[in-house]
Amino acid sequence: MAKVTFRLVMPERELLATEADMVVVPGSEGDFGVLPGHAPLISTVRPGVIEVFQGTKAEQRFLVVGGFAEVTPERCTVLADEAMPFETVTAEQLAERERVAEHNVVEAKSDLDLAAAQKALAAARDLRRAQAYYAAR
Repeated sequence: MAKVTFRLVMPERELLATEADMVVVPGSEGDFGVLPGHAPLISTVRPGVIEVFQGTKAEQRFLVVGGFAEVTPERCTVLADEAMPFETVTAEQLAERERVAEHNVVEAKSDLDLAAAQKALAAARDLRRAQAYYAAR
């Protein structure tokens, strides 16, 4: 059976390079699955969970904060702003991330700081929801 080459890359390092049967990416317009032979596409990635499937089972999951995905018929590359293995992140860590983001919204001194803090808060909330959903599966 054909496989798709998947790479998950952050600015400072490559987190994963593997062959997979399917990869599910949280795109800005909704989750999309990548199989071998997929039509070429480029998409932004929203905060959520990337799933890497071997057969019918999600063997690996990663929380991702955002970034870009490039898909060709042979490969899928996600250039993530921030990503971490799902099993290494706890609900408490994500709750703390949300608390810090809320504090930064309140303490923002300029419109630019406020916009960045609001974006971080929205991402923190999205990550908490995603983690809760996938942890229950």
